Amino acid sequence: MLDAFSGVESRRVFHSRFFPTAFGAFAAVAIAVAIAGVAAGGAEPQGGSDSAPLLAGAIDIHVHTTPDDRPRSVDAIEVARLAHARGMRAIVLKNHYESTAGIAFLVRKIVPDMQVFGGIDLNLTVGGMNPAAVEHMTKVSGGWGRIVWMSTFDAENQVRFSKENRPFVRVVQNGALLPEVKSVIGLIAKHGLVLATGHTSPAEAMLLLEEGRRAGVRAMVVTHAMNTPVSMTVEQMQQAARLGAFIEFVGGSMRDTDADARVTRFANAIRAIGPGSCILSSDLGQANNPLPPDGFGAFLSALRAKGVSEIDIARMSKENPARILGVQ
Repeated sequence: MLDAFSGVESRRVFHSRFFPTAFGAFAAVAIAVAIAGVAAGGAEPQGGSDSAPLLAGAIDIHVHTTPDDRPRSVDAIEVARLAHARGMRAIVLKNHYESTAGIAFLVRKIVPDMQVFGGIDLNLTVGGMNPAAVEHMTKVSGGWGRIVWMSTFDAENQVRFSKENRPFVRVVQNGALLPEVKSVIGLIAKHGLVLATGHTSPAEAMLLLEEGRRAGVRAMVVTHAMNTPVSMTVEQMQQAARLGAFIEFVGGSMRDTDADARVTRFANAIRAIGPGSCILSSDLGQANNPLPPDGFGAFLSALRAKGVSEIDIARMSKENPARILGVQ
């Protein structure tokens, strides 16, 4: 459902539509050097040599790339090549405003040794909670669309959190899921897709997960549960896990000033929830941030430094993502 929230003027700071030429040229050279270095056996992941074994066979379900409507550090072909060079097994391409199933199909033709998947994020540009958009994604060549994210940037919870004055996508009214939301979840179950909760609130996410379980959805993910505007508590994440959902922890950039504290919070939450119900991913691809495979490796290394075992890291970055994607 499309709706609007009356508040202060919209402040979407990430909606720049022009990729800086100098940064684009620098990024292209950096990516080419990184790939060439690995091929020659001489370049380590930017996360350090200790991240190499952690990245080998890893799967990142949250990778942003160009083409997009905002600056990104890498395009879909480049990131697939780099992920393959780093020994990763698979990636999922995410775009907030259009399906990436078709891009995944094309990238697989160019980088055939890398398993690349896509999905659809149910924001305003695809009609919000639009069953027809989900159905269409399942018919795109190759069938590589796997994840259906409930609304992210256009979610009611996100718009209210950001105090924006613009239309949003509603999933709940009067304490109940809207009929079109249930229809979308029914299609996710029918086609064996993954239900991801997007930027919905904890209360909304629980309703989505309960409906997903009732409808027979085979795999569910709470999208970056500890990040704003979701901000689940450990108790809420435990409840979501009991409903059968995987809890996603995204590393972002380990260069951030709060990175160490953030990873500490994640490590503690993972211990409370159990690694069997957690998935690690990067949520990288933003301009000026580390390239997704290298940033992902740095995140895995940071968790290892916090005492999370290699076995548990492998479960959360390799085994659990493989399960939800159906990776062979």
